[in-house]
Amino acid sequence: MSDLSGFPIAARWPAQHPELLQLYSATTPNGVKISIMLEEIEHPYEAHRIDISNDETWTPEFLSLNPNGKIPAIIDPDGPNGKPMALFESGAILLYLAEKTGKLLPVDPAERYQTIQWVFFQMAGIGPIFGQVGFFNKFAGRHYEDKRPLQRYVAESKRLIGVLETRLREHGRPWIMGDDYTIADITTLGWVRHIIGFYEARDLVEFDTFTHVPAWLERCLARPAVQRGLLVPKPRR
Repeated sequence: MSDLSGFPIAARWPAQHPELLQLYSATTPNGVKISIMLEEIEHPYEAHRIDISNDETWTPEFLSLNPNGKIPAIIDPDGPNGKPMALFESGAILLYLAEKTGKLLPVDPAERYQTIQWVFFQMAGIGPIFGQVGFFNKFAGRHYEDKRPLQRYVAESKRLIGVLETRLREHGRPWIMGDDYTIADITTLGWVRHIIGFYEARDLVEFDTFTHVPAWLERCLARPAVQRGLLVPKPRR
């Protein structure tokens, strides 16, 4: 049996199956990237729900796994050289799982790096900007009298959706990389779903004026593994 005793987080969130990959997460756009990936590649795992509303990511146990205090994070008991390994940052975890299993990342070097560039596009652009729209449209920022920050982030969000629209429109691509669904789609779909849903900004970003992005999102959400992954981790009883 795998020994996770060297990881303080395992004391607070004990593993029932320590031989499985341990996922510490929540059902946020960044969190569901990993549960969707694990469901898509059919990799056995055990999920632990981290309550970000109660600041559980700032507990000593969680910070021992991710000093940046953000979900998701994993412990793979079967890491490189067969040794347990901890990893944080959703993009890094996606790349790790793709390379570990040989799935959802092209083998061809040029296509591989093009896929990675679209992962970075989401990490550096879509995630941070859409998150600001959420703050200024739905949360504390909505009370600010100065609406210029909201307007700035809405405009940039529309531009970013436009970049994705152009990418999908070119050559009639069904997925970001063309005919093959990859980690580029997984990393992006949760954020696009979030801005028009949870962040209540569908009209603000004029989502329905786009054609290819809405159709792409529907294809993503129709995938059984995506539907399962969006529900992980399950609420605590």
